Amino acid sequence: MQPSAAPYDERLTAPRSWWLISFLVGVAFALILLPFGTLPLLGGLVGGTAVAAIMASAYGSLRIRVVGDSLIAGEAKIPVAALGEAEILDPEEARAWRTHKADTRAFLLLRSYIPRALKVEVTDPDDPTPYLYLSTREPERLAEALKAARTAAA
Repeated sequence: MQPSAAPYDERLTAPRSWWLISFLVGVAFALILLPFGTLPLLGGLVGGTAVAAIMASAYGSLRIRVVGDSLIAGEAKIPVAALGEAEILDPEEARAWRTHKADTRAFLLLRSYIPRALKVEVTDPDDPTPYLYLSTREPERLAEALKAARTAAA
């Protein structure tokens, strides 16, 4: 099996501001523990920062990949043969498809800090999922990779 002509791999990392917020969470824990002395204060700073940073890292560890003839989005693995046309969504359209246009049966891979998205039709008649909504920083590249993988699989 030959890998796709346009491989795609994106990690939906958390924005830099979240790391500052992680530090501020540690400062807040330190201030809460201030009345108990210096050692609890340092423990709160280190522990609070570490826990908040781990949570930010875990939330931002989601990946979207096109590998061979499959799209891997988070925990989902979908053969590209079951996918139809991809529609690139600008920030306004992406917001609409996250809210009032959304279908409850759709597969949504959302990250609120990523304003653009790709909406991919699901053509498999046995799958009740009408489309995939994928938050992505590079929807053009992802659409190209899906098209190339579909062509290579055909």
